[in-house]
Amino acid sequence: MPAPGAGFRVAVGLGEGVGALEDTVAGGGEGGVGQARGDEGAGAAQAFVVAGPLPHPSRARPALSDFDGCRNGGRLPSVARESARRPPAARSGAGRGRRVGSVPVIGNEDGTDDGTDGGPGWAATLRWAGQALAPGERITAVTPLRGGWTSRMRRLDVEGPNGAPPYALVLRSFVTPFYRRHAPALLAREAGVLRLLEGGGVPAARLVALDEHGVACDHPSLVMTRLPGSVRVAEDADAPRRADLLAAQLAAVHALRVGKEQRPRTWQAWTAPGLVRVPEGTGRRALWARAVEVIGGSAPAYRACFLHRDFHPGNVLFTGSGQGLAVSGVVDWVETSWGPADLDVAHCATALALLHGPGAGLAFAERYRAAGGTLAEGGDHLYWRLLDALAFAPDAHRVAVPWRELGRTDLTPALLTARLEDYLQALFDRYV
Repeated sequence: MPAPGAGFRVAVGLGEGVGALEDTVAGGGEGGVGQARGDEGAGAAQAFVVAGPLPHPSRARPALSDFDGCRNGGRLPSVARESARRPPAARSGAGRGRRVGSVPVIGNEDGTDDGTDGGPGWAATLRWAGQALAPGERITAVTPLRGGWTSRMRRLDVEGPNGAPPYALVLRSFVTPFYRRHAPALLAREAGVLRLLEGGGVPAARLVALDEHGVACDHPSLVMTRLPGSVRVAEDADAPRRADLLAAQLAAVHALRVGKEQRPRTWQAWTAPGLVRVPEGTGRRALWARAVEVIGGSAPAYRACFLHRDFHPGNVLFTGSGQGLAVSGVVDWVETSWGPADLDVAHCATALALLHGPGAGLAFAERYRAAGGTLAEGGDHLYWRLLDALAFAPDAHRVAVPWRELGRTDLTPALLTARLEDYLQALFDRYV
């Protein structure tokens, strides 16, 4: 998703890879321009939502309602109060292998260290996270995760009593001033969606704890279960198969049926004609002007459905390879919206065009239709595709930062700009 400063104003309503990840955090972006066309989203703000005991990721997830014991006044259920009696974690110095109390804080999974997890604020966050565990469980290690940029992500390794199998959770914290300011709305929205998705056909993390105002933590935070799998963005033999699976998973998201009272906010545009900035030095200004003219018209009529709104390869986890390749998780639900399926398809298609070339982006709509999805035709569909693609101008390279961290060092600014322009031309060739 386009980053702040990528040629448009930023409004509340965006997020980043969340959920439980194996060795990376799904990248996301920043964003949301234009006026909100609905409410602020699913899930009212709450001081705490604590659930437990927690299953190992390989076990079936119980419904959150079975354990949701803390909704009024920030009071903790008995299991949390029991954990709260533990001695406070002591302040620890920075450095790889440092400790907060008895918990080792490990460097990043690539062997580096971000030097951020120390001091009394972090100790308070660690105590808060521990309060969400079942009796006898404890956090044994904390590992920073890579791949995201709007939040600080950490893996929490948990051990239980009597030889219970260990498992891991993911802690997400908004730390930068912009995202900390909007964290209450973002985290409350995501928490509501995670509750909504429990027991459904979409593989999503389960909410464990929420402190969206940063009352008990050093920063506004959310804890969730850890999903298996990893983000896959390589230019390899599995790329076409992954695109098919992405299309099928997105069609399943759009098929979710929710009551009117559970619907998320109405979709928001992330750019507008007056906000599009043409890349410097481009020789294709007429192409840009043509695309901007299209989105300057009225939005086409559409049949609304449940949208992820930031669905792209960086927010989907996979396991296996070849014929054994499978989607194991979908993360980053803070932008969930109610709107046209074409908009979700457009966003994933733009990402595929940047990752693998314009042809991959262009073909995604047909993959989606083959998976049972329904889209607009001709100029109506073109509108949604351009509305998304133009939001990446002129800083598509900023969206690729997490992709480069995952090994796609070939995605240079020049290559991404060229791919975006070629993709715009391909859209006109196909739909006009």
